Amino acid sequence: MLSVGIFTGYYPYTIDETIKQIKDQGFSCVQLDVSFKDCDATRGELTHEKAVEIREKFRDANLPIIAISAYTNFIHPNPTKRQANIDYLKMMIDHARTLGSAYVCSETGTYNEDSDWVWNDLNGTEQVYQETLAIVKDIVAYAEKNDVTFLVENYVNNVIGSVEQIERLFNDVQSDNIGLICDPTNYFKESNIGNMDQELEKIFDRLSPYMKIAHAKDCKLAADVSEKHAAIDADESHTFRGAGGVELPAAGLGDLNYDLYTKLLYKHHSNMPLIIEHVDEGGIPAAKRFVDETLKKVGA
Repeated sequence: MLSVGIFTGYYPYTIDETIKQIKDQGFSCVQLDVSFKDCDATRGELTHEKAVEIREKFRDANLPIIAISAYTNFIHPNPTKRQANIDYLKMMIDHARTLGSAYVCSETGTYNEDSDWVWNDLNGTEQVYQETLAIVKDIVAYAEKNDVTFLVENYVNNVIGSVEQIERLFNDVQSDNIGLICDPTNYFKESNIGNMDQELEKIFDRLSPYMKIAHAKDCKLAADVSEKHAAIDADESHTFRGAGGVELPAAGLGDLNYDLYTKLLYKHHSNMPLIIEHVDEGGIPAAKRFVDETLKKVGA
């Protein structure tokens, strides 16, 4: 049976109030964003003692932390920003086990100066791939020293976006300390969104062995090709709703074939956590209801 969880970062509250809200809404696990009103890792407020406190609060609430968010653009073209982003990711790896999970998550990023999700033509060059590969190898080696697995989340406008790019990265890294977040919406752009079912089958046929956790959002063609963000009190990684010709709304508000997605997920990974994202606080119940009803319908 697939369990249904949510990112904690969609709740703009203290740790205790966030846990209460998540429990009241019936979620069974979380992906942890350390961005609470009383502790924000991006502001340097995470200590060993605070990490222990967070873990114990979620343990007392019987809410397993299945992964730690450390989303950052670690291939940023500005060397100073790049190093700061890598240092942040490594800091989260340092705290991961203490926080309660062996999985730490990030996208690979983009050479775009102004956005973590907008394409830059340098992303598709061999030089930038090799730079990205070197950084990923360094992160994975650091993760291994900490008994942690680094989970890559691909995105079409990042350096690592397609099935083929993921396969190449994993073949080049060759480590047990790297895994993949299963999120089929991140593969779609205008050129392939019309072949959704075929793309879903391809994703699972070729990448299933790398998948460790799964995400639940949606995708559809967008009338507005600019970078899209929701007006919510959350980190930028959680306000993001797509860039270019594809919008990424909450689960049930787009065109993803959720019956096929969840059938394939259950076929390949029958107990994998499915984490809801790209919601505003008021839309959380509807997104959870949609995912729960879909899972019931397909028997997952």
